Amino acid sequence: MVRDIMIRDFFLGFIKIHILYHASQEPIYGLDLMRELETHSYKLSPGTLYPILHKLEKQGYLQAQRQVVGGKVRKYYIATRQGKAALAEAYTKARELLDEISQGEITQTDRKEDNEWNT
Repeated sequence: MVRDIMIRDFFLGFIKIHILYHASQEPIYGLDLMRELETHSYKLSPGTLYPILHKLEKQGYLQAQRQVVGGKVRKYYIATRQGKAALAEAYTKARELLDEISQGEITQTDRKEDNEWNT
């Protein structure tokens, strides 16, 4: 159970990075973002995605713009200067981490031993 919570936290961070990346490239909206994330095997419901978007907006990483599309109001998100800076920092830290862990190889035996410690 602790492992599941940790993995969920990791993926939540990855999802936030995806959101900031796409919002820094062009305005994005929820449904389109859900489809994009699904191409990376993240299956999020609106009840999961929209609170993340709202929180990133409240924290100043995203800015929302409302546009009328097909007679309906759609909320588009773009990355703010702060969001782009956070994305750049995340990129640097992710690159450092990937470089470090790619130097060693995690084997199936290592994973089994780690699981034994966590039981």
